[in-house]
Amino acid sequence: MPQFTKTLVTTALPYANGPVHLGHLAGVYLPADLYVRYKRLKGEDVIHIGGSDEHGVPITITAEKEGIAPRDVVDRYHRMNHEAFLKCGISFDYYGRTTSGVHHKTAQEFFTEIEQKGIFVKKTEKLFFDRKAERFLSDRYVTGTCPICNNTEANGDQCEQCGTHLSPLELINPKSKLSDATPELRETMHWYFPLGRFQEELERYVHRHDLQTMPREDIENDPYSIWRPNVVNYTRTWLKQGLKDRAITRDLAWGIKVPLENEEAAGKVLYVWFDAVLGYISFTREWAEQQGDPEAWKRYWQDGKSRIVQFIGKDNVVFHTLMLPAILMAWNEASQSGCYNLADNVPASEFMTFEGRKFSKSRNYAVYLGEFLETFPADTLRYSIAMNYPENKDTDFSWQDFQNRTNGELADTLGNFIKRSVDFTNSRFDGQVPHACTPEEWNALGIDWQESLEQLDLAYEGFHFREAASLGMDIARAANRFLTVSEPWKVIKIERDAAARTMALSLNLCHALSIALFPVIPETCNRIHAMLGFGERIEELVTPGKSLLAELLSPGLKRGHKISGKSEILFTKIEESDIAPELAKIEGLVAEAEKREAGAEQQKMEFKPLISFDDFLKVDLRVGRVIAAEKVQKAAKLLKLQLQVGSVTKQVLAGIAKYYSPEEMVGKNVVIVANLAERTIRDDVSEGMILAVEGADGKLFVVEPEGNEINGRQIQ
Repeated sequence: MPQFTKTLVTTALPYANGPVHLGHLAGVYLPADLYVRYKRLKGEDVIHIGGSDEHGVPITITAEKEGIAPRDVVDRYHRMNHEAFLKCGISFDYYGRTTSGVHHKTAQEFFTEIEQKGIFVKKTEKLFFDRKAERFLSDRYVTGTCPICNNTEANGDQCEQCGTHLSPLELINPKSKLSDATPELRETMHWYFPLGRFQEELERYVHRHDLQTMPREDIENDPYSIWRPNVVNYTRTWLKQGLKDRAITRDLAWGIKVPLENEEAAGKVLYVWFDAVLGYISFTREWAEQQGDPEAWKRYWQDGKSRIVQFIGKDNVVFHTLMLPAILMAWNEASQSGCYNLADNVPASEFMTFEGRKFSKSRNYAVYLGEFLETFPADTLRYSIAMNYPENKDTDFSWQDFQNRTNGELADTLGNFIKRSVDFTNSRFDGQVPHACTPEEWNALGIDWQESLEQLDLAYEGFHFREAASLGMDIARAANRFLTVSEPWKVIKIERDAAARTMALSLNLCHALSIALFPVIPETCNRIHAMLGFGERIEELVTPGKSLLAELLSPGLKRGHKISGKSEILFTKIEESDIAPELAKIEGLVAEAEKREAGAEQQKMEFKPLISFDDFLKVDLRVGRVIAAEKVQKAAKLLKLQLQVGSVTKQVLAGIAKYYSPEEMVGKNVVIVANLAERTIRDDVSEGMILAVEGADGKLFVVEPEGNEINGRQIQ
């Protein structure tokens, strides 16, 4: 395994069509910042690259809704989100935009290189076309009825109600979002990237990062290259299905133009999934230009001693473990130089919910980062989320937990210790460190500093950020106990030297905490640093090759060191009245959500157009027995059932996976619409529909006829 000397950290690019919310912060941007700040403290060569995804259909839909240009949309939200990240202390080295000239050039270079190698595949296909709008419709511009749950407002890429991934051609009664007209199918040609061509190479790539398949030597030499189980599982699911060709061009006006001067390329742009992932490269190039060293980006992307770590949410895994690596493999193919490194780790998080419900911008159920920071300090949010980081399972943000952690752990434990230490020193020891602490005294505090540093390193390097934040707070608890038990305010009346020793150790603990907790609460740690008499901010003390963390191994403040003479309350406690408006806002959001859901239910209960008795007699209802069942990949609500209907076997895709496991369905007698025309769903064929009844709680109950020798019988 290579000995990495540099680290490039990237964060998923948020769409610049709306503000980022706390779910985004928890899943991607805060963990990346914790990791980067920690590595800087170690004196390592690390850069943090992020930016906005400014192409794609969500941008144009927002623009059309507001009656403005796409450029106006992305300008607004790029600025808004970047400012929110900065206010939250997310320390990007560079925050770019996919509308920049450098990015357009980079994406077009990749297209041209891969096209010249003959790797792309051209396909002519039929896509929906809106005659009124005179344009082809991408998936997000088509709406209709979901074939799985009958939601009449399903989008052409996914049904939000049941979670099933769809294509526009699968929708029932499709409509154009541009004109509400029924679109027609027309032929158009597009470029496709043949993912399957790189399947074996991608499998080897995943093999090198899967704990179950990595060579033992690699595990021992570099355990931080091991991918999380969720990353491996999502990736292997796609590999198991077999990788297919994926379109990389679209018929749109907004985007990066296909860099070819011919009729085929007219009116076509690069598909956003292809262009956006290349933003990590183009933004690093822009960073290098900003540094005055245009070639510096190659040290991170093309040097074998550079580790690339890409922080993402779990819904973006395959774009970073399969698609971007495949693009880079295509570039590297037959290249003698200028080859790109693949990501060494992709620490995808689970989701953070908000008061028990999933964050949703489209449904306006979210706490937006910028709005939050208008009321509460960034460090209180950073700490609360770090202590609740969704590493291996979904976690929940609640105002009560936020209040409790701020008041208890930050204010009462950390803030109280710092203020007592500084105030007592200022009042009784003229604001100077009154004792020369020895290594023996430092190691007698009940804190094993060497072990603490090792545990911190394992936590941060292993992406265990909740554990890392807890370790820092454990030091604060130990410091608080030490000061409370030592009682210098009493001892000074009897033995001034003993009180001096206590305060010198306490001030050194303040200094140690300002370093240990810096990745989590950087602004607070800089305030502590200032209270201790330091003129520089901690980030200004970061020096390549020198570890500030090593200062924890011995007392950092010498006798006679002058502290600032001032102290401040680091954390203001959050009162019930402070969060009451937020709780009221939640009640309003929940009420709106329930109202929408009730409206949807009411809409579902509307009767369809009347049919004649003769039409009803055409429906052939039969009893079938489930002989096999399995989940459908990439369709969370779907089961694939094999039914024995008399002497015939039929395959049915049923949207019941939320309520029945495959094992529960095997052996059941069900009622099937046996003469329903075949329908292709998720690239598979469904030859009927089984009957189910929805209960009051929304749960589906499959109709199960009873009796002997009823298989294949018609229901009259």
